Amino acid sequence: MPRSIVQRLSAPYIAGPTLDDARRVVAKLNREGKLATVDVLGEEVVRPAEAEAVASAYHAALDAIAADRLDANVSVKLTALGLELDRDLCRSLLATVVADAAARGIFVRIDMEHSAVTDDTLLLYRELREAGRENVGVVLQSYLRRTLADVGDLADLRPNVRLCKGIYVEPPSIAFPGRQQVRDNFLLALDALLEGGSYVAVATHDEWLLERAVERVAPLAREQYELQMLLGVRPERAAELVAEGRRLRVYVPYGNRWYEYSLRRLQENPAVAGMVAKATVLRLVPGRSS
Repeated sequence: MPRSIVQRLSAPYIAGPTLDDARRVVAKLNREGKLATVDVLGEEVVRPAEAEAVASAYHAALDAIAADRLDANVSVKLTALGLELDRDLCRSLLATVVADAAARGIFVRIDMEHSAVTDDTLLLYRELREAGRENVGVVLQSYLRRTLADVGDLADLRPNVRLCKGIYVEPPSIAFPGRQQVRDNFLLALDALLEGGSYVAVATHDEWLLERAVERVAPLAREQYELQMLLGVRPERAAELVAEGRRLRVYVPYGNRWYEYSLRRLQENPAVAGMVAKATVLRLVPGRSS
């Protein structure tokens, strides 16, 4: 897929290549009554220096959030901090980011990635919590068959969880293949988390799920949960939810590693994928204009 076309079509989903781009986008979201979580693009690094550079970028982002007094936290992918390269390096870098954030009163969300790193991700989250860090949360994905068991395993921590469907390609042996199965498991996990007293960030653009999730959190105070959406996805619906008085957080990625992130977003959205296909044909076939 041509990078130039991917960049053009994915522009609404990414703040831009620089931290200043993220600051600008987050400030605009805050003015609209929305919260934000900032993500430095980059994952599956192959050299320690790359992981250290990502950690440095997070420290800079934390400094910017504090300096600008933005209503934002950060989201961190552990493979970007070297999880698959050197687990001890990842643990050390993550601990410094979380400590820096704690000193500034900022929350850190540990993102969930493909299933090969699920165990390590949950273990590092537990280690931080057991070390006394309260400004850190994790992500669970409802398409994984293991998720309800993970909710139970984390129950003693009363975890702060972003609950989403999940987008990584996984075999049916570990992931539900059907759309409704994923939805049903999402609601089961949401119910279990709420019953356990967890703070849940309900992250979905699926209207069917969104309506049912809102019904479930209706008895809660506004500060006891939040809704989450991706930058550039269903912005009109996000505005409606804010107008209803909901806490809504927007995931704001930025950085030079936009291509890999964009491909995942395009895979999720068949309508945008169709636009990419059409644009590719128009570019490659001379004389075609429609």
